[in-house]
Amino acid sequence: MRPKPASNIAMTSIHDFEARRIDGSSLSFKQYEGKVLLIVNTASACGYTPQFAGLEELHRRYGPQGVVVIGFPCNQFGAQDPGSNEAISSFCQINYGVSFPMMAKVDVNGSDAAPLFKWLCAQAPGILGSKFIKWNFTKFLVDRTGKVVQRYAPADAPATLARDIEAALTAA
Repeated sequence: MRPKPASNIAMTSIHDFEARRIDGSSLSFKQYEGKVLLIVNTASACGYTPQFAGLEELHRRYGPQGVVVIGFPCNQFGAQDPGSNEAISSFCQINYGVSFPMMAKVDVNGSDAAPLFKWLCAQAPGILGSKFIKWNFTKFLVDRTGKVVQRYAPADAPATLARDIEAALTAA
């Protein structure tokens, strides 16, 4: 995942970023202008992995209204997603029926962190202003204009985000 190569300006919205899908193809976040996004760093062998079911439920429930859940597998926390992108994709579909977009595995912290996650953390710092991801299943809610409106902890169950998602959908 990297910023658009032609852009030399500071990233001001999520729509300024690109990422690599789990199948290796490119995705421009510009295609999500006007949509509400829920960005999540995921893992296949974490205690929070069952959240895939709740994330899928949010995607199916609110997708027709303009919400897109997007998962980014990450192996930085306890090596809980060591598989290939193909294995991760298969796991998510077979075990949780995931139909929301899954991106290629990324780092979310450190010098190799994906630019999108550096930006997300700067826009919505964690506890005590930390600009890093604490663990798998940290979630970021992004409004229709591409601005981060809320960050959620790994333990926050997807169902508890429904009220905030609905508010983001109705915001002007």
